[in-house]
Amino acid sequence: MSMKLRDLIRKVRACKTASEERAVIAKESAMIRTAIREEQEHYRHRNVAKLLFMHMLGYPTHFGQLECMKLIASPHFPEKRIGYLGMMLLLSEEADVLMLATNSLKNDLNSDNRFVAGLALCTIGNLATSDMSRDLVPEVDKHLKSSQPYLRKKACLALTRCLVKCPDMVEDFVDRVVSLLKDRSHGVLITVLQLMTQVLVIDQENAEEEGYDDPTETPCRIAFAKLVPALVKLLRNLLSMGYSPDHDVGGISDPFLQVQILTLFRLLGTGDEKASEEMNDVLAQVATNTETSKNAGNAILYECVQTIMAVESEDGLRVLAVNILGRFLLNRDNNIRYVALNTLSRLLKQEEQDGAADDEEENANTASSALQRHRSTVVDCLKDPDISIRQRALELIYHLVNSENVEALTAELLNYLVLCPREHRSDICARILRVVERYSPDDRWRVDSLITMLTIAGRETAREVQSAIIVYISRSEEDLRAYSTHKLLTAIRDDDGSQRGLLTVGIWCIGEYGDLVLSPYSYTPPPSENGSSDPITFMALAPSEVVDTVENVTKRHSCTEMVKQTALTAFTKLSDRFSDKGDPATCERLHALVKKHESDHSLELQLRSCEYDALLNAVKGIRIAPPAASNDDDIFGVTDNGGGAVSDAVKSAAKEALARMPVVDLKVMQRKQAAESFADSDMLGESSGSSPAKASKGGAHRDPFGMEDIFGGAPAPAATDAVKQQQQNGGGEPAQKEASDVDLLADIFSAPPAAAPAAPAADPFAPAPAAGGVADPFAPAAPAPAPVNPMDLFGGPPAPAAMQPPSVDPFGAPAPAQPMSAPAPAPGSQPKGPVRVPGFSHGGLMVEFECRKPDTWNKQKTELVARFKNTTNDALYGLSLQVAVPKFCTMKLEPPSSTTVPVTVGDNVKVTQKISVENSQLGTKNLMLKVKVGFTSQGTKIDHMATCNQFPAGQY
Repeated sequence: MSMKLRDLIRKVRACKTASEERAVIAKESAMIRTAIREEQEHYRHRNVAKLLFMHMLGYPTHFGQLECMKLIASPHFPEKRIGYLGMMLLLSEEADVLMLATNSLKNDLNSDNRFVAGLALCTIGNLATSDMSRDLVPEVDKHLKSSQPYLRKKACLALTRCLVKCPDMVEDFVDRVVSLLKDRSHGVLITVLQLMTQVLVIDQENAEEEGYDDPTETPCRIAFAKLVPALVKLLRNLLSMGYSPDHDVGGISDPFLQVQILTLFRLLGTGDEKASEEMNDVLAQVATNTETSKNAGNAILYECVQTIMAVESEDGLRVLAVNILGRFLLNRDNNIRYVALNTLSRLLKQEEQDGAADDEEENANTASSALQRHRSTVVDCLKDPDISIRQRALELIYHLVNSENVEALTAELLNYLVLCPREHRSDICARILRVVERYSPDDRWRVDSLITMLTIAGRETAREVQSAIIVYISRSEEDLRAYSTHKLLTAIRDDDGSQRGLLTVGIWCIGEYGDLVLSPYSYTPPPSENGSSDPITFMALAPSEVVDTVENVTKRHSCTEMVKQTALTAFTKLSDRFSDKGDPATCERLHALVKKHESDHSLELQLRSCEYDALLNAVKGIRIAPPAASNDDDIFGVTDNGGGAVSDAVKSAAKEALARMPVVDLKVMQRKQAAESFADSDMLGESSGSSPAKASKGGAHRDPFGMEDIFGGAPAPAATDAVKQQQQNGGGEPAQKEASDVDLLADIFSAPPAAAPAAPAADPFAPAPAAGGVADPFAPAAPAPAPVNPMDLFGGPPAPAAMQPPSVDPFGAPAPAQPMSAPAPAPGSQPKGPVRVPGFSHGGLMVEFECRKPDTWNKQKTELVARFKNTTNDALYGLSLQVAVPKFCTMKLEPPSSTTVPVTVGDNVKVTQKISVENSQLGTKNLMLKVKVGFTSQGTKIDHMATCNQFPAGQY
């Protein structure tokens, strides 16, 4: 016999471990299942009650769903109550058994017992599906006219659920909702207002779907807008009502009804000036007279602020709303402060979108100007121990910054940078950079702020931020460069080596402007508010002291490879800066520091060291002789043992390479970013049939087959294209490409990008540009062709011209060593039988394609059979073939007949793979495949990629 509910609760509470509890629940569940099978009706309501308790504990109770259906059909009210409660908790609207309850709900809605009808209405409000809503809405409508407020308020909530599930029925109940607003019961009024709110939301969605030009002109909206005066009168009555024990909460008359009215005001006043004007006075009355000592009053004020900011309210009312939120910031409750900060941030974002923030000088009554009065309160929130409060205040401060308060708020942000969690510093540094860039009063203050930021959070500063700081320093005047380099050198000396961003930026500036720190520097800032300012003075340094500072950084165990690379470049540049300072010992020391990394384990450092050593020797006029190769061929083109002097042209080019970097032109950089972003969007969004003018921007070469967005960057233009471009430019150098050839989608098989055409380079050791067009001073030096023979640096004769390939591969993939060409039939003729087209041969695996036309009426469709031949002495295992086609083709790739390729004897091919291809532009563009094959040969995994473009023209 099953136990009672109270006994089950006692037994569960007596369990000391989770396993004991599971055992008790499992045993009782088994007994309940037995009772269900045996149809023990007198224990049914007890069993469902126990299932509800198990459901609260998180145990499965789905087997009791049908018992709930049986209980709601019972004529006894206690059993109905348990049945409806179980139905609302154990079932969801997706349950299939829910449709069985429709008839019982309809019968109970027509019951004379108001409590039975109330249970049915509650269930409809929680579980009604669209089908149930259509079937039961007439019965729900009857209860809207009931004489009992108990049923009217439940019917309003049930109707809300029905309209959500069936939005097309909204217009049928607009008049009924309007009549219910005159009800005198507070409970009915709250539910009617909730129903009106939901109806307005549904009506707005329907208006958007139906394509209304003005969503405020729908019949539902027009009918509800006429009720604004009645709603204003109702809210005023609540404000002037005396003490009522039935509705008083914390000394405020029915705050729930007030909040619901304000929410409805917000929906009715959005975009409606007439309705907003009618509710402005009562909103001001609510904002002024509501008590804030209780939480109920704060809830009403918060909803009032939301409404004021959403409707077409007056400027004075918006200032009042901001002042209310400012009072919230002084509250001791962190929840209220968080809500205030969040609302203020959202408010300022909305003003920025509307353009009100731009007219702040003309109109001082905007929300942003009113918020400036509470700036100190917002700043104090940065010192709150709650991290969520600090983060919200930080977001708000970013929106508060303008040209007048940028210095004070940036100082607060830098102070917070010291205390904030380390994982947030990178984002804060990027935001500080944007604030300083936009509102900086002068260049010196900008540099001071950014250097201070590096000394605080240089470890977490992003690479892009470091590059931007260097751009600002390089664009400044010579006086400010000297000041920045002196200050960075002092900061590096005081640092313990942990601020890597500071070290990178500082060492770069020392390398570029190291000659400026050899002279003393003095600067007197303008007088402050106190009327006095101390001069800033830096002593002159000797060249050896500058070198010691950088060398000490590289000797630390914590020094990263990036900092070492920057220091190596700085040593090379300093050797040129100090060459005329009368300190040959320091210059020799710098040369030795450059050669120190010639055998470093880092390939990048080793490469830089060797190249910089050659560069310094070229500046000195010394020709070097590298060691001969093992095959007795001199890879540098040197025919003697070195020594002697280099030409004046090489010396001049080497000196030019060590000169200061050219100033970055921000306008050119911004235009390049805009062009690249446009090219990227064009690449991602345009179809293969776009016009050539749109596909090729600025004369840049584009893929004639429309496959560039699949297989990586564009191929290198042919020599004839370069000659034509040169002729168009008046015989000068070939025009440089404006659009980037880098494909954002990259190669789907990670193939190496196609080589870009050579462009004239003035500085072979200049840093490479970063993504997005911003010059990155820390990128590894990339070899670039010089106007003269690059081998002249080592004193060798010109290198022989390379053999030109017979054809250009539009995919940028290497051509096979042995070209396997098939005779192509005339464009108009059709092959009599299957045509075999050679694919590729690699690692003992040879692939050829057998081409057939399966349908004589569909010439665009081709069936390719890949035939795999094994020319090794052992079987090949794990065969996999991946194929990609241009976007004007569609492809279906079937699995291979086997993943093991045995040794092929003669033409007896045993492994094939079928590929169905349809060329939608047959006759205009030829079929070509990008294939990647993988297999294991004698225990070695082999991957190979190739391009197959030798299909007969005009046939496939």
